[in-house]
Amino acid sequence: MKRIVLFSAGIAAGIGLVILAAGWVGWPVSFPTATRETAATASAKPEARHGAPGHIELSEHQIRESGITLAKAGGGMLKRHFLAPGSLVPDADHIGRVSVRVLAAVTELRKRIGDSVEKGEIVAAIESREVADAKSEYLAARLTNDLQQTLYNRHKTLVESRTVSENEFLRTRLTANDAQIKLDGARQKLFALGLSEGEIADLPNQPPESLRKQFLRSPISGRVSERRVDLGGLIGREGQESELFVIVNLDDIWVDLAVSPEDIGAVREGVPVKIRAIGSDDEATADVIFVSPLLDRDTRNARVIATMSNKDHRWKPGTFVTAEVPLAGAPSTVVVSKKALQAIKGTPTIFVRDADGFEARSVRTGREDDDDIEIVAGLSAGETIAVGNTFTLKAELEKDEAEHDHD
Repeated sequence: MKRIVLFSAGIAAGIGLVILAAGWVGWPVSFPTATRETAATASAKPEARHGAPGHIELSEHQIRESGITLAKAGGGMLKRHFLAPGSLVPDADHIGRVSVRVLAAVTELRKRIGDSVEKGEIVAAIESREVADAKSEYLAARLTNDLQQTLYNRHKTLVESRTVSENEFLRTRLTANDAQIKLDGARQKLFALGLSEGEIADLPNQPPESLRKQFLRSPISGRVSERRVDLGGLIGREGQESELFVIVNLDDIWVDLAVSPEDIGAVREGVPVKIRAIGSDDEATADVIFVSPLLDRDTRNARVIATMSNKDHRWKPGTFVTAEVPLAGAPSTVVVSKKALQAIKGTPTIFVRDADGFEARSVRTGREDDDDIEIVAGLSAGETIAVGNTFTLKAELEKDEAEHDHD
């Protein structure tokens, strides 16, 4: 029995010597498994550590390196809206028409389509017998009135010295008043024909052959959008056209919207709306100035007009647009960015910051707009949450769950 023990001890000693000899001559030696795992762990890159299920441990340094941004959850008002189709039209307050009210011939056209004009600038000239008659009537009434006013003033002096009778003085005053009335009537007729105060005052200085001529002026500043006559054309009551030019000022433009009966109750005058041109990225803001109380008989929609500035004339009438009309609503206790929300196994989830990292917390959502969403359960105002690069946290959480399932 002792021999067997001694023999076993000798074998063990021999094996030890072989191992030592192998180490001296460079033969490969296998280390214990525990030693290999310790070395691999020491050289590996630090990763997120996982504690309880649904929790990701990250240090401040790891959060910064991952590009995860944080924000505090708080209350707010969702920017809810509905969309309404429409088109751009010229502002009705900035459309001017150059027209005549008498039979006349066009003798001069000073503007073409697209030309810019200033308010009061001459754009055309016409010749008309009615204009000549009206000017002649005014000049005759002016001379008659001057004479009658002179006679009245003389008789006023004479009646005070009792040179003329009082009855004769009264007849002179009546005639003077009648002449003044006729002069005022003749002047108003010229105003109705389009003559200015300066043109009427200068009539006595004009040669007789110019009485039939009349200059037409632009009522507003803008650009000529339409020219409806040609040189020498006949216009007026018996002519083909009474309108010569259409002048449009596009410094301001209208947005003509069609709003459904379901949404019209939420539209208020003075509310700003966002306008987007269909087929482009152009955007602008307009203010609602009119909400029709009536529905269109054919479309059953209500008309809404909004006005917007167009100083650079970038927006053109006829452009089809879509308007975002805001809706009034009650404030929400907790509102977060949609970027903070991730779907974990089909459940809305938010990553809430704690002392060691993030807790993946299931929440219940409510109303939403284009950017934000209301949290009605699962999150309180004031808690710090991840709002940027949250997909990184989602991937890490799913990776951990997959490893647990595999184990």
